[in-house]
Amino acid sequence: MPGKGAVGVFRKHALRLAPMVLAAALSACTVIPHAPPPPGYPAGPAPRPAPTPTPTTPPAAGSAVSLGVQPGPAPQGLAFAGARPAAALRSFIESCKVLVTRTDQSGLTRPADWKPACDAAASWPPARAAEFFASQFESARIGDGRTYVTGYYEPEIAGTRAKQPGFAVPVYAMPPDLVRGWPFETPFDQRAGQPPLGRYDAGGKFLPYYDRAQIEDGALAGKGLEIGWAADPVELFFLQIQGSGRLIGPDGTVVRIGYAGQNGLPYTGIGQVMRDRGLIGTGPGQYPGSMQGIMAYLREHPDDGKALMRMNQSWVFFRELTGDGPIGALGVPVRGQVSVAADPAFVPLGAPVWLVTDREETSGLWVAQDTGGAIKGANRFDSFWGAGPTARTIAGGMSARGDALLLLPKGTLARLASAGSGTTAARK
Repeated sequence: MPGKGAVGVFRKHALRLAPMVLAAALSACTVIPHAPPPPGYPAGPAPRPAPTPTPTTPPAAGSAVSLGVQPGPAPQGLAFAGARPAAALRSFIESCKVLVTRTDQSGLTRPADWKPACDAAASWPPARAAEFFASQFESARIGDGRTYVTGYYEPEIAGTRAKQPGFAVPVYAMPPDLVRGWPFETPFDQRAGQPPLGRYDAGGKFLPYYDRAQIEDGALAGKGLEIGWAADPVELFFLQIQGSGRLIGPDGTVVRIGYAGQNGLPYTGIGQVMRDRGLIGTGPGQYPGSMQGIMAYLREHPDDGKALMRMNQSWVFFRELTGDGPIGALGVPVRGQVSVAADPAFVPLGAPVWLVTDREETSGLWVAQDTGGAIKGANRFDSFWGAGPTARTIAGGMSARGDALLLLPKGTLARLASAGSGTTAARK
């Protein structure tokens, strides 16, 4: 989410991978197949597989370990009691099933490091949650620890399962012809890693997938991909940016939808474009640089607004969700005022995070359970606020700065220091 305010809210459908483009990172997302070429299309040699990381692989440049890790204050001195500890404990427990098995991209932890805290959490009384975080973890500062926090939410927009008067904007499921493949002109020796997303035309030529303008103009119409119908294209545009949401029918029926995939085309944050053009800001005649201000401009200038939205060629496809809460990149529910999105190169997904910022709402205890296409770098977080008008207002204007600490299993810093990972010895 580039920029501030609403510009910062644009999570680039990370979802949650992020890409939303984190499609591959989302355990909840649809896996896009590597389709075989049509008959007569030369496949060429198989792509070279990426190396499989192991616990002994040195951390890559741009990871938490390579940036530098310093011990923070003793957790017993942090004000956990007033920082949603019971809710954070619940989310941490849900993260444990992944924490104890997943390779940590940040280079900070190993799956076994989390087992003692996860075992303790399973039977820990929620009423004593603050004591859990104070006793099971040590704090660490990544780089200088200075943080920037934006917000996201689960939109609720007017929508129905079936098309009806007033509900004519299609919400599409993943199309079966969206696959990964290599364009014919790509030399075989350059076909390394994951092939790009696209589609094969009738003649077997691999092309980029349909962009936003083509889809809005009907490229997918009549293919039976509609899982719902929205009333307002602007609201659907922002729901795609957030990555999940709820369609609310006139009779109160709720259809929860979540990120299923993306068309493989680049994301453009229109908030930054509008700021560069002087359309939003604090000057005379400018619209506020919040999500609400941007939406007001798009509605009051429908032709220019449509053109602006089409600058974002990325299109997000959805699937219907059941169960408790939208699913984040960790594969577990994200929860309002508890979950944050982070860059997994700098934060172990599932780890508790302690924030002290210039916005009271974001100060306190969080759990990193999601990612975002624009949430990159150390100490960059996107706070999740749930659903409803209050969540929408807070997330739409969230821009906070302050300090961040990671809570890591006890002994992590000493192990990193002894391994010569550029980490100062843990505080005694």
